[in-house]
Amino acid sequence: MRKIVLITTAVSSILSAQVTDKEIANMFMLGFYGTSSNDSTIKSDICKGLGGVIVFQKSPINKSAVKNFNTASSLKALTTDLKSCATKPLIAVDQEGGVVQRIKFSQKYPKASSVAKMGTAKAKSIYSNMASELNSVGINLDLAPVADIALNPKNRVIVKWGRSYGKDPSTVIAYDRTFINAMHKFGVATSLKHFPGHGSSLGDTHKGFVDVTNLWQAKELEPYRALKNETDTIMVAHIFNKHLDANHPASLSYKVVTKLLRDKIGYHGVVITDDLQMGAIAKHYSLANAIALAINAGDDILLFANQVHPKRVIKIEKLISIVRSLLKNGKISETSIKNANTRINALKAKL
Repeated sequence: MRKIVLITTAVSSILSAQVTDKEIANMFMLGFYGTSSNDSTIKSDICKGLGGVIVFQKSPINKSAVKNFNTASSLKALTTDLKSCATKPLIAVDQEGGVVQRIKFSQKYPKASSVAKMGTAKAKSIYSNMASELNSVGINLDLAPVADIALNPKNRVIVKWGRSYGKDPSTVIAYDRTFINAMHKFGVATSLKHFPGHGSSLGDTHKGFVDVTNLWQAKELEPYRALKNETDTIMVAHIFNKHLDANHPASLSYKVVTKLLRDKIGYHGVVITDDLQMGAIAKHYSLANAIALAINAGDDILLFANQVHPKRVIKIEKLISIVRSLLKNGKISETSIKNANTRINALKAKL
């Protein structure tokens, strides 16, 4: 028995050595503090292989303070600098319109529920303007549109803020498609969210555990089926549904990400987690456990927005170290990392 253990350990060590630090880093998207590469190690991290960054205009601690940019020119300068590495990063932003509009310069974009009353022609004009603005400041990935269906009038995170296009899946699909097409015309990738559907929930996964077991409806999957070949990425929510997985929330679930989204629905693009520092995950899982579960689930990009506090920023070096340890201990596979890199690099090549 001891010989078998030694051989297994040796094999794990060999496999872990075959995965490069750049391949590991490519699976992460991080938020950071600083308005230029001089303020942060973020450019160095990108040059070492960090897959992407997410930018925010305002600090989460002090809304009057700047986190990454305060003008269009400062954002453009930042993104240009970050793209100067040989390893081209994904530079993402949450830009839906309405309450979720991280870039607020000359234009204010309406929320989804308002856009749905204007018709798709007007929506095309609105989202073309948005895409043009994102492209002009160097953003190449918009973490939008919202594919959630407004099923629960008491929903506090989607319906309350008008982030859904409506109660009818066909309406949501039509406006999501308009959004995606507008972004693509300006070279901006998109992310349908929040799989497998957040529109029926009551709670907010930013704050803690959200169970949708008795609320979720199968029709919440329809936008993902319809748009699986049109969107560039799909963001997975942290909601829990025991009928889909009795043990883990969607973002950390092999049954949801691989068996449902990839195998049953047939989506083969990049899967990105919602922010893994949100309460639904951080309050229930250690950092290493969350990373292991996310990778084993089939997630490609693990998002850490670093919106908690400047003193609690998660660095790429720590994440690489954790993944190395997980590989060495046989808790995750080399194949999962290789497959994720194949999908991520295909997306980057498109951009």
